[in-house]
Amino acid sequence: MDILSVIRRWALRDKLPIREISRRTGLSRNTIRRYLRAGIVEPKFNVPSRPSKLDAYAEKLSGWLLAEQRKSR
Repeated sequence: MDILSVIRRWALRDKLPIREISRRTGLSRNTIRRYLRAGIVEPKFNVPSRPSKLDAYAEKLSGWLLAEQRKSR
C-alpha cells in the first residue's frame, strides 16, 4: 500500500497526530509534515543516469553468453 495515502488517511480522516504517524511509519516528523503540506501524491527522486562499469565489456559478455547458450549440456 502506498505510504503517502496511509499518512494522509491517518492525518485527515483518523485525525492522528504527526507524532503517532511517525511512530507507526518509522518516518521522521519533519518528513511527514513535509508530505502533508506539499500535497504530493508520490515522492519523486532524481536518480542520475550513471554508466555501468560493465558497459565497456557488454559486447564481449553477451557474446560469451550466446556461445554458452548454444553449447549442449
